[in-house]
Amino acid sequence: MSTGRIYGVGLGPGDPDLMSVRADRLLRNARHIAFFRKPGRTGQARNIVRGMIPDDAVEFPMEYPVTTEIPVTDPRYNALLAAFYEDCAAHLRSLAERGEEVIVLCEGDPFFYGSFMHLYNRLRGDVEISIVPAITGMSGAWTATGDPITWGDDVLTVLMGTLPEDRLAERMAQTDALVVMKIGRNIEKVKRALKTAGLYQRAWIVEYAQMPNQRVCKLSDDCDGITPYFSIIIVHGQGRRP
Repeated sequence: MSTGRIYGVGLGPGDPDLMSVRADRLLRNARHIAFFRKPGRTGQARNIVRGMIPDDAVEFPMEYPVTTEIPVTDPRYNALLAAFYEDCAAHLRSLAERGEEVIVLCEGDPFFYGSFMHLYNRLRGDVEISIVPAITGMSGAWTATGDPITWGDDVLTVLMGTLPEDRLAERMAQTDALVVMKIGRNIEKVKRALKTAGLYQRAWIVEYAQMPNQRVCKLSDDCDGITPYFSIIIVHGQGRRP
């Protein structure tokens, strides 16, 4: 093991006030920070911590080689991302082996559908890694609706909008409360699946949860202007209560 350390730091749903005290302390004392972004963009994670990072911190932007340009079912998608994660992990490993501490910015929680997990699997066992958990984006989203997500014995299901429509509808029909993430260009498919499962009229869509430009809308209403690329769909449970 090296003497350096890599921190996967959860930033929460987007509001800096919702970060943990530990995350705030690490960020304000960072020497090296790494974060994911699309080419040519600042990156959502980096935007969240604007003004919190020391001016002399060394930044390592990790730019995805592909996002939505190639379907996830295309073998090239996994091949490109695997090579990308290997390169990023190699750079972080070299810093840790030199004794440096590196903060990797993670939107939401590091261990919940995040890109950091792919680095973690490549680095653990080679370098010291610490995880700073955080409030998830879905928690920020259901809080924004103003209603509890689950009651009593409700079963909560989290689905990815990238799943086939028939699987989405099947899983939706089997649950009491629902979160759908990674909506993007799958929005129409997700809507059809919700209708098939009988949940469409109970569904909400939350854009930019817990951020200044947050928007909340019943999916069956006119949600003009809400982009599915930064949104989460919520269906509240209706379970047992006193």
